[in-house]
Amino acid sequence: MTVDVVTFGCRLNTFESEVIRREAESAGLQDAIVVNTCAVTNEAVAQARQTIRKLRRDRPDARIVVTGCAAQTQTQMFAQMVEVDRVLGNDDKMRSAAWRDTRAAFEVPGDKIAVSDIMAVTEMAPHLAAGFQRGLPRVFVQVQNGCDHRCTFCIIPYGRGNSRSVAMGAVVDQVRALAEAGHAEIVLTGVDLTSYGADLPGAPRLGTLTKQILKHVPDLKRLRISSIDSIEADRDLLDTIATDERLMPHLHLSLQAGDDLILKRMKRRHSRADAIDFCRQVRRLRPDIAFGADIIAGFPTETEEMFARSQDLVDECDLTFLHVFPYSPRPGTPAARMPQVDGRVIKDRARRLRANGEAALRRRLASEVGMTRDVLIESATQGRTEHFIPVAVADGVQGAVHALRISGHDGARLIA
Repeated sequence: MTVDVVTFGCRLNTFESEVIRREAESAGLQDAIVVNTCAVTNEAVAQARQTIRKLRRDRPDARIVVTGCAAQTQTQMFAQMVEVDRVLGNDDKMRSAAWRDTRAAFEVPGDKIAVSDIMAVTEMAPHLAAGFQRGLPRVFVQVQNGCDHRCTFCIIPYGRGNSRSVAMGAVVDQVRALAEAGHAEIVLTGVDLTSYGADLPGAPRLGTLTKQILKHVPDLKRLRISSIDSIEADRDLLDTIATDERLMPHLHLSLQAGDDLILKRMKRRHSRADAIDFCRQVRRLRPDIAFGADIIAGFPTETEEMFARSQDLVDECDLTFLHVFPYSPRPGTPAARMPQVDGRVIKDRARRLRANGEAALRRRLASEVGMTRDVLIESATQGRTEHFIPVAVADGVQGAVHALRISGHDGARLIA
């Protein structure tokens, strides 16, 4: 049997899981399961542990390797699980040598931990995705990893390390190879994408990278950007949004809250006014743009009035997609030591915020009816518009982009 990978968490983990699969199989691992964990919330860690136990019951003879952000930040906890054969660090998981060492460790049992110091990692090697993403209409290119910021609620820098970037030339080469392989849409991804380039010679910005990609890969149909920190958006990025239609009109923003005092206690670098002004500015440049956002419900010390300002942000920023996180205290973070909001209140606020998001999505869906949109066909039954809105389709060739008229919606997807 080959290597199975179970993935939790973000798009970056999804990309890295494919690298893991390739490297583990190249190293000769057989009948192995790799669990690529997420550390964003306590629930994500609990789900990983539950999955590991189930995998052991279902596959008693398989080797189980745990890696990812939670394995990096809570190494001993996973190592103490009897179901786990190996704990591999978050940087180590991307290296061929670590998988060869893992295979050797299985043959001569000993210490099951192989987790290096993530803070000592200063460089980032590109990982070409063309070989294992063949046939997919949308593929990811990892251009950045880690984060230099220390938001008080976030454990991810301790799982990912400090910010580091892939050289621009290497990124352009990857995108060109993927476009030549027939992939219609490329998504640039990273942990803190708008910090891209700060560690590279000349300190190029994300906007510079997007311009270079679009200039040097003329055959690329669609370029998309994953989550960004709006306060770090550079002039070249805004210029590209305004002038190049191949950069998709959809941005997912790391907003987190709508109250200035909560933003300060989160140690965010933007204010409520900054977020609203950014969305207005970008909408002037690209009137049809769709915004998504991450918002945390129930951050420590959040009052009902403070929460109401986060609710209002949905309308004031005209958000289409809302990703709601009920606040979860992560051990070792400053926010975990702040006065906590009652769990029942957090759950209720998350529910209400999600309801706001669902209403905003329905409004956007209704506004799309009668429009003609360029839809990337993902499967026989679904595609995505330029704005990343899902579309129910009757048929289509996977990977093709078709101009389709939107005839209606079902509350969750457009109908073409």
